Amino acid sequence: MTEAVASRQPELINLLDLDREGLERFFAETLGEKRFRAHQLMKWMYHQHVTDFSQMTDVGKALRAKLEQHCEIRPPQVLFDKGSTDGTHKWLLGMDPSNAIEAVFIPDKGRGTLCVSSQVGCGLNCQFCSTATQGFNRNLSTAEIIGQVWTASKHLGNKTHHQRKLTNVVMMGMGEPLLNFDNVVRAMSLMRDDNGFGLANKRVTLSTAGLVPMIDKLSEVSDVSLAVSLHAPNDELRTELVPLNKKYPIAELMDACVRYALRKPRTSITFEYTMMKGVNDKPEHARALAKLMHKMDQQVQRQDSAKVNLIPFNPFTGTRFERSEEADIRTFQKILLDQKVLTMVRRTRGDDIDAACGQLKGQVLDRTRRQSEFKRKLEAQGVSDAAA
Repeated sequence: MTEAVASRQPELINLLDLDREGLERFFAETLGEKRFRAHQLMKWMYHQHVTDFSQMTDVGKALRAKLEQHCEIRPPQVLFDKGSTDGTHKWLLGMDPSNAIEAVFIPDKGRGTLCVSSQVGCGLNCQFCSTATQGFNRNLSTAEIIGQVWTASKHLGNKTHHQRKLTNVVMMGMGEPLLNFDNVVRAMSLMRDDNGFGLANKRVTLSTAGLVPMIDKLSEVSDVSLAVSLHAPNDELRTELVPLNKKYPIAELMDACVRYALRKPRTSITFEYTMMKGVNDKPEHARALAKLMHKMDQQVQRQDSAKVNLIPFNPFTGTRFERSEEADIRTFQKILLDQKVLTMVRRTRGDDIDAACGQLKGQVLDRTRRQSEFKRKLEAQGVSDAAA
């Protein structure tokens, strides 16, 4: 063994990677401490945003020494943060020397919602999403996911159980959350833990493009709200927009949603529908969508088990899609409402800082070649990389 290897320090455990159960186990098995000490530490980490063990005044010196020897509290590095004219705030957070992701805070009347990323890039290649053009690099760790909430909470001056500026978290940022299942579930547990951020179950929402087996698994292990990126009422169109539909077509996806709703009888599932001009915004699309929602209500035997969130398409450089006309969006909504389908139109927020839905890009060291293909496409159109 060389001297360099012998003197190498063991890697410190980032405590943001551990949920309550994991932290209790770490205290008992690694530190030889009582499990309840983990709860003390969680309150310092998540309620007070303290990362320096020496500042934890009700933790004994001996325990602080053990903590400094074995672990650290390391949130993501803020590369820059930027505010929008409408109050939306975006952070670019460094995940490693090569990659960065974006998280977005959206304030509204009586609530503040943080949009959190689960992967560096995304491998699903949904045709209308800017993140998809960046390709995919890797999954985020639990620490990198909950660290986004920690960073926003500290910036906002959020006080768990007291002064709440951050009231909701949506797993709708970069990536497909169900493809990073274990880390996402642990992070959502910390969001909802009273010693973490103390959010109600219904205020944490996971959005998926439709991985049917993982929707079933989620219903078994986590009690959170579910949103499904539908975007089309028939398989032919949805497969074009969301390639995952080829593997899990609409009928299978809706059956999984029925099973989820039956296991969570007090909640409804939100179906997200991005409105693209001349693509999926015609009256016949609205009527077909209403039939899907009615069928789900009948299977669940509960009215409003499904609700629709219409999202005006947010353009980005190089896309072939356009936002639907406002009149067409309202006509689409009226058809659904007349059919007794609970339907909302999401107000576009943060588009002046590229923080609107579908616009998040970050910095991705792409492993899928999709980023280079997209850049070649832009060059063929005479658009510079800088504009993208």
